[in-house]
Amino acid sequence: MRPLVETLPEDLRIALLAAFALDEAARKPFYQERVRWAAITLERDDRTVRRRIDDGIEQIAAMAVAAARPHSPSPYPSRSWHTEELRVSLALDQPQAEVFEIRRVVADADEISELDLALTLTTTANSGASVSAEDLEVDVFHGGVLTKREMESSDRVGLALRLPAPLQRGQRHEIALRFRARLREPHYVCVPRHPCELFDLHVRFRDQVPERIVKLEKAFQNDTRDRFPRGTELTADDAGEVHVQFRHLAPGFAYGVRWQSDPE
Repeated sequence: MRPLVETLPEDLRIALLAAFALDEAARKPFYQERVRWAAITLERDDRTVRRRIDDGIEQIAAMAVAAARPHSPSPYPSRSWHTEELRVSLALDQPQAEVFEIRRVVADADEISELDLALTLTTTANSGASVSAEDLEVDVFHGGVLTKREMESSDRVGLALRLPAPLQRGQRHEIALRFRARLREPHYVCVPRHPCELFDLHVRFRDQVPERIVKLEKAFQNDTRDRFPRGTELTADDAGEVHVQFRHLAPGFAYGVRWQSDPE
């Protein structure tokens, strides 16, 4: 179990290390004591930690099932909802990085009334930079009402989007969002919390095409910060854009692009 847990984002990893007593410091006899340890470590309340534990269990279960059934056409089952299609356009030729996201979701259970989303503004460990929820501007163009925006970790902003009406199992729904933020690191990736069948990404550099652009596919989240990442090198077109596409994304892994802005 531990190799699966280690691939998760920081808060989910700490929550599950505590829940299953996989960390020496969290090896306490009672579950509630382990939850309290994780809450103190993450600076969150116990209820939030229990939700993170549930999210983490769902993700490692999906990964475990995928490993056991590598040829399954739908390798990552979901108990709530999944993304059928996620199309993102990232414009880096604006005063501030701008993202347009169109997402079509499918309910995998009845009475799905809210989508839990997140966006990480990654910072380097030695940068000294801090992130707050106000650093991310969010506009909902259609598909719901933003009801919550809060920090889930030191650099990840969690969002709650209330749907116009609850979805029943099998129903589809489309949302359109716009994000504005200052990118701390030269990459943009999707790290799905829920299964995602298709991720289509356009990145527009325009006149500031970087020296090196790399496609990241099923990468560990920490590897996205690598200054010399491994992956397929991409070439921008005459409009200064790159386009990548991914299918059947594994929850907890990173998919997208990283670029090297300045010559080394």
